[in-house]
Amino acid sequence: MITGKKILVVTGGDACHGGAPWLVSPSTGTGEVCPIFTARISRNLIVSCLLLVSFFGILSCNNNSTDSGPKKQEEVANKPVDTSSKKKTILFFGNSLTAGYGVDPSEAYPALIQEKIDSLNLNYKVVNAGVSGETTSSGNSRIDWILKQPVDIFILELGANDGLRGIPLPVTEKNLQSIIDKVKAKYPEVKIILEGMQIPPNMGPDYTTEFKEIYPRLASKNKIELIPFLLKNVAGDPKLNQRDGIHPTAEGHKIVAENVWEVLKKDL
Repeated sequence: MITGKKILVVTGGDACHGGAPWLVSPSTGTGEVCPIFTARISRNLIVSCLLLVSFFGILSCNNNSTDSGPKKQEEVANKPVDTSSKKKTILFFGNSLTAGYGVDPSEAYPALIQEKIDSLNLNYKVVNAGVSGETTSSGNSRIDWILKQPVDIFILELGANDGLRGIPLPVTEKNLQSIIDKVKAKYPEVKIILEGMQIPPNMGPDYTTEFKEIYPRLASKNKIELIPFLLKNVAGDPKLNQRDGIHPTAEGHKIVAENVWEVLKKDL
């Protein structure tokens, strides 16, 4: 069949469907494959190539994941942990004086110590573990639970409630010593600061004097630092104490914080 300048020769079957279709040029006598037939072959060839590329691509990915997976896990496991930014802990362990009875928690002297530390960009965090009404006996019972968290500096403020209740002085001293022993046993490298306390002369001069002497004696015996009197320049001043005459006001806590800082700053 003549179509324009070329002749379509079908050798068997219909054109491009089962026969051997050729387009023959009358001028040259040369032939070329039927475009329909060529398109079919090209399409099949492209699909086959794509399948091969996909297969080898998947195989390559699998090989890469198999090789790199364990290596990456090993690198992560062996990567050193950066502990340089981990803050050290200062733990205040005491009664209502430490807890900040009657003032906002942010006004209590442990919180003021934290503000001072932050202002100096020191790598420490303060934990206030004060509980109102705590005695040396209840503190000795509670300390094991408190020591479940890491402690770098331990500041002990207990005994005032013992003195106000007239608890035998040997019991108070024994309990304080037990607390110190437990802290040292749990964290041998810990620095301990003992906050000295004094009480009004309600229980008599002998009891009052002997109570005051407990703190320097314990500090010397255990080779720990001592704040001679936590409430220095605060106790007995109505302007710096609440109506009960025992617990500092917010202004009083500022002075207490300075009393603590004078000793604590040497250990930071």
